[in-house]
Amino acid sequence: MQIQVNSDNHIESSIRLEEWVKTTVESTLERYEEDLTRIEVHLSDENGDKPGPHDMRCQMEARPKGHQPISVTHKADTLEQAIDGAAVKLDHALEHLFGKLRQRRAPAPGNSTEGSEADALLQEEFLENEQARLG
Repeated sequence: MQIQVNSDNHIESSIRLEEWVKTTVESTLERYEEDLTRIEVHLSDENGDKPGPHDMRCQMEARPKGHQPISVTHKADTLEQAIDGAAVKLDHALEHLFGKLRQRRAPAPGNSTEGSEADALLQEEFLENEQARLG
């Protein structure tokens, strides 16, 4: 899984920041590593040089293999809170996506072929016993 970190002009990008973001994303989303091709992280300061509440913004976009990208955004007072919040939101969004996919693949209760085969064998056994009893 490739992680790409981008930041606007108001956030000083550094190798340390990129490594911290990558570590946070990897640890939060490690269970999806085989299912994702890339995650793009966009960091921005919405108010620029002016201070303000919830002006740090982190947008994360995950690219699941064979599916449309999933994007989440989290705003917070600090960059750390924005990144952590976006990672948690993305984890929940991916769990929702992959949970739906697992449900589609699983047979509906009562529709499994094993149950149908067992019912057919029981019916066949019943009919044989009825014929032996009657005949």
